[in-house]
Amino acid sequence: MFDAEPLGQAWLQVGELGLAFLLSTLIGLERELRQKSAGLRTYTLVGFASALIVLVSKYGFSNILEINKVVLDPSRIAAQIVSGIGFIGGGVIFVRKDIVRGLTTAATVWLVAAVGMACGAGLPLLALVVFAGHMIVVGLFPILERSLPRSRFAPSRLQVSYQDGKGILRQVLVACNDAGFSVARTQIEQGGQGQDEDIRIVTVILEIRGLKSVSKLAAHLSELDGVTSVTTHDGNYSPE
Repeated sequence: MFDAEPLGQAWLQVGELGLAFLLSTLIGLERELRQKSAGLRTYTLVGFASALIVLVSKYGFSNILEINKVVLDPSRIAAQIVSGIGFIGGGVIFVRKDIVRGLTTAATVWLVAAVGMACGAGLPLLALVVFAGHMIVVGLFPILERSLPRSRFAPSRLQVSYQDGKGILRQVLVACNDAGFSVARTQIEQGGQGQDEDIRIVTVILEIRGLKSVSKLAAHLSELDGVTSVTTHDGNYSPE
């Protein structure tokens, strides 16, 4: 199906890619359980692509090298691609306060560079194996991530808007404690006027930690008298 040259597309190399995929997944799984910014998908993609890049460097240029004589060193270009693509990947990572976004996208950019290198080096079988692995990571791993047990150290953000002067903040904090959540940090946003000009609306952002459902807590808080809206990562609740 493929030409004999270059070498390096036997089951041994496919097995090496599979081992890199497995070990990278296990490392990413541990990071995911600890709720780190770089989690299951990011670690798997980076480790998987790194294995492909090494195999490209090792086997991808055998058809232009002579025995006991190096005609040229094309691996230098491969090395420059690896370095240069890091700048592109870094450009898609955004950090806002404690939230990091774009890590998986950056890892995917790096992986697709590796796939392109394998295709250009004449290693289409390895490129296809890594392409299939990528589709597994982006298609099935999100389902696996959602099924993982939630870490009690993972923070959740809860934004509550309420009518000022009614002691509602104290009720909100008590409700969080009763629901099994600890409040790690509070931040008061600027208030505004409600429909009634005599009523001032205050918004507080809570960083909470706990194992229970944040959505259920938000639904409970939205039923408190004087609370105008509750927003969580899981959804929005706006009482009538």
